[in-house]
Amino acid sequence: SNDDDPLLLKCASFNGTSWDIQTVDAAGSVGRDTSLALDGAGYPHISYEGNGDLKYASYDGSSWHAETVDDEAGDVGAYTSLRLDGSGHPHISYYDNTNYDLKYAHYDGLAWYTETVDSAGSVGEYTSLALDGAGHPHISYYDYTNVDLKYASFNGASWDIQTVDAAGSGHTSLALDSAGHPHISYEGNGDLKYASYDGSSWHIQTVDSAGDVGQYTSLALDAAGHPHISYFDWTNRDLKYAHWTGSGWDIQTVDSAG
Repeated sequence: SNDDDPLLLKCASFNGTSWDIQTVDAAGSVGRDTSLALDGAGYPHISYEGNGDLKYASYDGSSWHAETVDDEAGDVGAYTSLRLDGSGHPHISYYDNTNYDLKYAHYDGLAWYTETVDSAGSVGEYTSLALDGAGHPHISYYDYTNVDLKYASFNGASWDIQTVDAAGSGHTSLALDSAGHPHISYEGNGDLKYASYDGSSWHIQTVDSAGDVGQYTSLALDAAGHPHISYFDWTNRDLKYAHWTGSGWDIQTVDSAG
């Protein structure tokens, strides 16, 4: 769109035959840094940045409901990551772009609660959130000050914050395995990297170092717990895909048309 066009949050859903596209929120400049989750009924829930605030929209089967979650002075709500717990309540990790902090918001069925998770320097960009079996949040994110990959986990009483990789990191994606152990794909110094925790220590691998690669990663684990990663090859402007076969990484170029 043109710079003068309004920014709208939209949602597209496929009904088996055609796409239904709806405008969810048109109240000002809204819709950046979206994250989507579906509840048990298949209804969509979206976290996003709007008018410098963290916002959240949910669909109840007939209409959308949009609300402001965090309107702290300044610019908050960037790099949102949304997950729903077993009760269907939303949990959101996000970045405070005014104070340069990692923040976390959750709804308990009655009210929203927001907190600052990490404020040590400029931290919290490129967040990725996962919930464990107890509904506790785990967040991967970027430490801009130290150029590190960081990871924060909540044990029910307090946050544990770790530096996972001090060798540079950018975009992150987090998944938990069946044991609740974290796995993270990320960009580090122009490479696609992968970090996994075995219950006692982190293991870091460089997956793809052919040129400048690893941006905009998205990670999923299969039934065997093996990682599958989609990512951007900046050098060749391609979409790439890597997965662990059990003995090594298989790397493919998925789309190179442009």
